[in-house]
This record gives sequence, C-alpha cells and structure tokens, in this order.
Amino acid sequence: MAEPDATPRFSVVVPAYNEAAYLGATLRSLQQQDFAGGVEILVVDNNSTDATAAIARAAGVRVISETRPGVCPARQAGTEAARGEIVVSTDADTRQPRDWLRRLDARFTDPGVVLVGGPCRYDHPTWWSRRYPRLLFGLVGWWYARTGRVFYATATNSAFRRAVFPGYDVTQTQGGDEFGLLHALRGRGRMVWDPEIVVTTSARRLEAGFVHSVLVTFVFYYLFGYALNRVAGRTVLPMAPPVRGDRPRRRLFRIGLPLGALLLVTLGLVGWAWPDQAVEFARRLRP
Repeated sequence: MAEPDATPRFSVVVPAYNEAAYLGATLRSLQQQDFAGGVEILVVDNNSTDATAAIARAAGVRVISETRPGVCPARQAGTEAARGEIVVSTDADTRQPRDWLRRLDARFTDPGVVLVGGPCRYDHPTWWSRRYPRLLFGLVGWWYARTGRVFYATATNSAFRRAVFPGYDVTQTQGGDEFGLLHALRGRGRMVWDPEIVVTTSARRLEAGFVHSVLVTFVFYYLFGYALNRVAGRTVLPMAPPVRGDRPRRRLFRIGLPLGALLLVTLGLVGWAWPDQAVEFARRLRP
C-alpha cells in the first residue's frame, strides 16, 4: 500500500471506543492492503479509557478525538478530518482481505457511483450467527439484482464519495451510520452492492444469545431506536451498551425477553390503531 499523498484516493475511518483488544489486528489488515494508490487511516478515539489511542499512534495512523459519544458523531468527526476522495467506513474489530481497497477502487471507476457496499461475516460464529449474515446480505443482493437499489449497507464495509456527502445525523445512534447514510445519499448518484467484497468482523455482539440479539439489540436499539431518534430529531434512545467479550447471558435474557416482547406488542398496537400513519411512516424510513 502506497504512502498517503496530498490527496489520497481513500480515507479509511475507524471509530473506536475501548478497542485495545481488537484494534491492532484491524490496523495491520488495513496497512497490508495491496492497493497501489494513496491511503490514509484515521482512528476516531471516542472517549476510550484503555490503550486504544496509544495503539493507533504506535501503528502510525492519524488519531482524531471525538468527545460526543456515539458512532455517528465519531464517523462524522473522521469524515470531516478525511482528505481522501473516497471515505471508507469500517469498524475497529474487523479484518479486511488484502484486495479490499483494490476491489472498492474498481467499483468507483464509474464517476456516477457514490456508494459501494459489501457483506460481512462473523469470526468464529455460532450456528445462527453463521446463517444470519447469509440471510441478510442474501436479501440485499437479491433486491439489488432485481431493482438496482441498495436498501442496506453495513457501516463495517462500505465506502462513499466525500464530495457528495452531506454529513451524518449526529442525533442518531445505531442505524444512523447505515440507514441514515443511504437516506442522505439518495438521489446523489448510483449505489452499488458487491457481494464479492467481504470483510470479517467480531461476533462478540451476538454472544448474549439469539433472543437478546434479535429482540434487544436489533429490534429495540437498532430499528426502534433509529425510528424514535429520527422522529424526535434528537437522541432519545442512546447507544446499546458496549460488548467487550463477556457473556451476561442469564441477566440479558431476563431483561431482553420481556423488553423485546413489550416492544413488539407496542409496535403492533400502534400499527393496528393508526394503520395509514404506520404505512406512511415506514415509507418515509425507506432509504
């Protein structure tokens, strides 16, 4: 990988909160890319209390400090500091194949392309976390093949042109850097889905088990949180509690099952009481 020049082709933005255990491997995979053009790597330290920032500095990458908690403010700070033509979004617990940037670059040779997304897979997955990304990204690819539209792009494996980016919604938490990005770029150019551009990310967020991962993490914090914060125009529901490798299965099951059931019942009642408004609201949330 070539040394960054005055205007690098890529700026890779890596938000990080207490990621000392994972960040080193991520930076090594980024620094071993076989892309011949200019690349800069920016680690956005989002109030870490461990050695995250020190590890990034020791690796020789740029370190940006962002005190506003949350992935959207962190990605926004990294994008504002970026100098590259194309901003690449990934995570601090993710490993990229050596040809990752080269494959992304090939997609951006079309000047009409404003975003490229690809799937991820989990490191050391369980039976269901192995099938989950296949189902999700299989649906994304199926829809793209038939409509030419990308309805979801994971923030751990996507890239966009900095020149057309209007900014992240920093009132958002989970989903704001994914659904929000697609919504912001809609109408600004063509979005591309490439199933061959794959990264490997940690499965630690799924270690609480299937029920908690679906009902609490995905339904409550991700879907409901994104919709609630977008409607309110401010951060009402904060980020989900970070997962750092522990396995609080029993406690999370006791909390997550009734919380998820209550949420599903509430959403069902809202949709039953105001069906027209629910349909219109869902339509507006589509990227």
